[in-house]
Amino acid sequence: MTRAQAVAHAQDYFDSGSLKRDLSRLIAMPTESQNPERAPVLSDYLENEMRPLLEGLGFTCRTLTHPRAKGPFLFAERIEDPSLPTIFGYGHGDVIRGLDAQWSEGLSPWTLTERGDRWYGRGVVDNKGQHVININALRAVLETRGKLGFNAKYLIEMGEECGSPGLRELCTEQKELFKSDVLIGSDGPRLNAERPTVFLGSRGGVTFDLSINAREGGHHSGNWGGILSDPAIQLAHAIASIAGPTGQIRIHEWVPKELPEPVRKALADCEVDGGPDGPTIDPNWGEPGLSPAEQVFGWCSFDVLAMKSGVPETPVNAVPPSAWARCQLRFVVGIDPNEVLPALRRHLKRQGLDMVEVTLARDEIFNATRLDPEDAWVHWALASIAKTTNKKPALLPNLGGSLPNDIFSEILGLRTIWVPHSYPGCSQHAPDEHLPVAIAREALGMMAGLYWDLGDGNTPAL
Repeated sequence: MTRAQAVAHAQDYFDSGSLKRDLSRLIAMPTESQNPERAPVLSDYLENEMRPLLEGLGFTCRTLTHPRAKGPFLFAERIEDPSLPTIFGYGHGDVIRGLDAQWSEGLSPWTLTERGDRWYGRGVVDNKGQHVININALRAVLETRGKLGFNAKYLIEMGEECGSPGLRELCTEQKELFKSDVLIGSDGPRLNAERPTVFLGSRGGVTFDLSINAREGGHHSGNWGGILSDPAIQLAHAIASIAGPTGQIRIHEWVPKELPEPVRKALADCEVDGGPDGPTIDPNWGEPGLSPAEQVFGWCSFDVLAMKSGVPETPVNAVPPSAWARCQLRFVVGIDPNEVLPALRRHLKRQGLDMVEVTLARDEIFNATRLDPEDAWVHWALASIAKTTNKKPALLPNLGGSLPNDIFSEILGLRTIWVPHSYPGCSQHAPDEHLPVAIAREALGMMAGLYWDLGDGNTPAL
């Protein structure tokens, strides 16, 4: 009954083919939360797959709902001793749309396919593979030690890809039920495929539309060009006023006053590299004087996700009546999310561009969060992972993307420690989503070691 035995037991789950078999079954379930027709499948995932898995480990499960949610929630708990630390786990079983027709030949979003050293399928990393790895690492510890040695609570939602509607309200209403000490979850990518990673929060995200509706219908550009305002030109100027030609944000309320020293220190050891499948970094893009890691994990970024004016497929000689763009700001701790759009409106007015209408594109705004990189629990987690993998893990103060982490850190009051089981080139949210098998095997052992250490009684003070 040793730590090494628990780690080996977890990796046996991979070596025996059991992880692949279980994931194959889960990937075959098209849990697209953005597709209303898939609502029954969202429930099936929880009731037919997650509930039996967790109940088999001695968890008590209950299904929770909220009127705003896209699907149900499954809450599971195993209380061994109220005096022990309580660890909160989180995952989501919903996935984005399959985009079936866009996958490479021979691949399907709903069939787990092994090619070389990768498993392909929708949800294999986001997030089915990640929470299945964690739950089975818990199982390995339980079967080796006979107990966990700590209390565990787990929440699986089915609407994260829609912005987690209802999760905030549910956690507020069920605050006592969810009461725990530390969140340990898995989502998003590692810094790179080879290096285990811990991140402590996430950037916030605001998605919004810029639109100009000047008049009904287009008008002949020969007869009317020069005397009718062109919404496309106006919108181009609006976007150019927000960010310079190298992507530097020009709205001072949208960037932090400084890069905190603990953040700078942590990121000095991190190199952004998407690997052979990732894009080439543009060295002159973004805020001057920052490293790529500081840009992605320590600063804010503005992007135009889509834009349209006229009829791009069949252009005609007409002044367009309207123009539209969907934009997004990713922001770090220190930016007030409630001030993002008001600051933008004030900025556009100062530029003489108040004809641009600014509207929120989604109901939910993910707020920025970041656990102190110097927290004792952070050092404990890094040490545990290093012991299991014989690698120095990367420490990211926050993920570059957005998660509902503020719900856990602010509403539930939890320290938040995330250990991702993917990598930047995994094609998450795109065709050909995949998981390198080496990451899957390493992750099982790494999480088993982490959970074993949790039950040893040598965790930091709460």
